Amino acid sequence: MINTKTAIAVAKAVALMLVASSAHAQLTNLVTNGSFEQTTGPNNGTGQFYSLNITGWHGSYGSGINSGANYMSVAANNQVVLSYSWPGVHTLQLWTTQNGGPNVIPSSPDGGKFVVADGDWGLVPITQTINGLTPGAKYNLTFDYAAALMRFPCCSPEYGNNVNVTPSGSWKVSLGNQQFEPTSLSGVVARGFSGWSQASFTYTATASSEVLSFLADGTPLGVPSAVLLDGVSLVAAVPEPEEWAMMLVGAGLVSFQVRRKQAKIAA
Repeated sequence: MINTKTAIAVAKAVALMLVASSAHAQLTNLVTNGSFEQTTGPNNGTGQFYSLNITGWHGSYGSGINSGANYMSVAANNQVVLSYSWPGVHTLQLWTTQNGGPNVIPSSPDGGKFVVADGDWGLVPITQTINGLTPGAKYNLTFDYAAALMRFPCCSPEYGNNVNVTPSGSWKVSLGNQQFEPTSLSGVVARGFSGWSQASFTYTATASSEVLSFLADGTPLGVPSAVLLDGVSLVAAVPEPEEWAMMLVGAGLVSFQVRRKQAKIAA
């Protein structure tokens, strides 16, 4: 039989596993303002990226057709008109049922504000420095993303009013020197919204501070298809079920070795 000390040791090991497992629901998101709600500026914090104060995030600031900033915006639920300073353009829309599109653009799973970026013109990423990482430790990154088509009310079809264009796109994502790209999304029909999807990746930290970067990618060349982003989260990874099983096996082996040793001493 297992003596009291051995039983206590095994019980402690199992208890530690249970504590770690229950802590999974309370993991801290290391991304600041991953919901983009802490965003202030004109129009209640919606409009061009460079004209807003977006807590935690950085992008291309300035003016000019190829600055990149003119092709990134922050929008809000049910708001399809965005501020833009493309030459001759003062507003930009996303195709929805409100302006002749086939789909409603619903709230993201995270709700509230979200980023809109063109993956064709003025390519620049949005970035954030993540602190408090443990080198060698694994972290899970998740975010919500979608594809939609921009519409310039002022302009000719080649600038987004072409009803035959189906939006598509994705995000190139990096943390430090590790890069990932989720599956490219596409609208089911012309001008159609792709629907929101969630991407998930696992990173291994190589330093205590690393740069998290999102770059719009894969939108049709020459038409303002856009990718949307919301709900960015980076949390410490917890062991998978297989790892828990290995840990339990390890605890059992320790118990077995202790019993053998005690049996030899008793003999």
